[in-house]
Amino acid sequence: MRRVAVAAETQPTTGAENVVWDLSDLYAGIDDPGIEQDMQRAIARGDRLEAAYRGKLAALDPEELLEAIQEYEGIVEIAHKVGSFAHLIWSTDTANAQYGALLQKATEWESRLQQQLVFFELEWINAPEPFAQAMIAHPVLRRYRHWLEVFRLYQPHKLTEPEEKILAEKAVTGRDAWVRFFTEVMGATRYPFDGQDLTQAALLAKLYEPDRAARQRAAESLTGVLREKLPVLTFVFNTLAADKASDDRLRKFPTWISSRNLSNEVSDDVVNALIEAVTSRYDIVARYYTLKRAILGLDRLADYDRYAPLPAAEGSYQWDRAREMVLNAYRRFHPQVADIAGQFFSESWIDAALQPNKRDGAYSASTVPSVHPYVFMNYTGSARDVMTLAHELGHGVHQYLSREQGMLQAHTPLTTAEMASTFGEMLVFSAMMEQESDPAVRLAMLGHKIEDSFATVFRQISMNRFEHGLHTARREEGELTSERISTIWLDTQRAMFGDSVEMTDNYGVWWSYVPHFLHTPGYVYAYAFGELLVMALFARYRQEGAPFAPRYLDVLRAGGSDWPEATLAPLGVDLTDPDFWKEGLGEIEALVAQAEELVTQTRG
Repeated sequence: MRRVAVAAETQPTTGAENVVWDLSDLYAGIDDPGIEQDMQRAIARGDRLEAAYRGKLAALDPEELLEAIQEYEGIVEIAHKVGSFAHLIWSTDTANAQYGALLQKATEWESRLQQQLVFFELEWINAPEPFAQAMIAHPVLRRYRHWLEVFRLYQPHKLTEPEEKILAEKAVTGRDAWVRFFTEVMGATRYPFDGQDLTQAALLAKLYEPDRAARQRAAESLTGVLREKLPVLTFVFNTLAADKASDDRLRKFPTWISSRNLSNEVSDDVVNALIEAVTSRYDIVARYYTLKRAILGLDRLADYDRYAPLPAAEGSYQWDRAREMVLNAYRRFHPQVADIAGQFFSESWIDAALQPNKRDGAYSASTVPSVHPYVFMNYTGSARDVMTLAHELGHGVHQYLSREQGMLQAHTPLTTAEMASTFGEMLVFSAMMEQESDPAVRLAMLGHKIEDSFATVFRQISMNRFEHGLHTARREEGELTSERISTIWLDTQRAMFGDSVEMTDNYGVWWSYVPHFLHTPGYVYAYAFGELLVMALFARYRQEGAPFAPRYLDVLRAGGSDWPEATLAPLGVDLTDPDFWKEGLGEIEALVAQAEELVTQTRG
């Protein structure tokens, strides 16, 4: 299905106005009979799977278990194909009733299918330990070894089959419905700015304007609209926090973050070490923003000044220029990376045009191994958007390569899922810095990169601290007021910035528009994990040069077929070493020191 671009609110042209994706590799459109056929086919296969294997899994020999897993995998792939298409097309126009209806239908159907398949998962999880270990170790099942290992870890947290079915069915009208409601409300919201009604993505882009007055007006518009919606948004946050508390209690997870850590295949101790390492170096943040205030010549740096471009920063990037910048940087690293990324452009696997009612943000959707990923973004032509393009294409390359692991093991845990995306950003940034000799321009570019790293490491950990405060307070205090949530938000943000940035009370409501807090609780620390990992990896790449690339591609191909520690071992990374975190933070601090040196050069 090739989407047709329609006019959005008035924006400077970027060349991305007609960059819309073609979803026909999934389905021809929302009326494609293949959707209904696939849905019926999956249910029928689920029935046959249940008839063949219910109550028998622990008695199968390795070959029989392999056959069962492959059939299960095939059903799961159909589910992901239908669900991916429904979500992708809905993302482009969240106000479209037909798209919304398809998404809801797919969600309800996936819930039914999940209920069919839950017996398979539970029988494996609860199989006798000697049998399970024998199967995991058997050569016939080598391809699925890690998937089998990981599933066994959920044994203490799974309920009975009837209970799991009830939770799956109720999620459709519970948690899933609330997340969709939030997304549609925010997608339909418009923000007044200089006589226009802007989408959130377009308004947030104004915070990067060189004109301070424009940044302030944008911040005031965002704050004003959010305050109007705050009663509704506060209720949504409270409801979903309570829902998570109930789920964690039923599944015996000791903390609000434990379920996320399990899915990320890292221990609570490793995550705590990451958080402690990052929060202990908030001084790096204050050091940079103090420098930025001096560069901009401001008496104070307000919260709406954080993203102000430094002097000599480049303005707008046309889409064609952004494409060439990214592909050239990828090609220098390894031709295959550029070849894969190039297909996203040539085959219309990217949706970048600004559109009315289009979902905010950016993502790369892996879809299914038999198809290919798709990249979604809202391109405004900013330097930040060039990096977003590099970031999402990094995901896309990773997902494209990992398809060979099959549906069950292609996906990486979130901790390593951000590796390729952030590495892609570093490739583009390094290429741009090499090509630029003007110290003032280099300083502006460096400032942009530092701020991106801050957003990925320090800001995400501060958001993790907010989530921790929110979920803890919701469980201990009951339903929270908007003011209470805002206090938690401001406390965690002020801890990061110190005295370097003035965080106003207006900024106190900005927690209410962040979707990650709702659709994937606990997700945000994975960005910090990935950024620090990439900082260490990129240092190794600078040292080794070309020989590094093939090993890196092998890591991407591995997907989620092994534990993160084992997958990364060929690159010389030991995730259990505390110095790992310090190495990454040291690289960020070195960027700040480089910026300070460039300030001296420009003033000299």
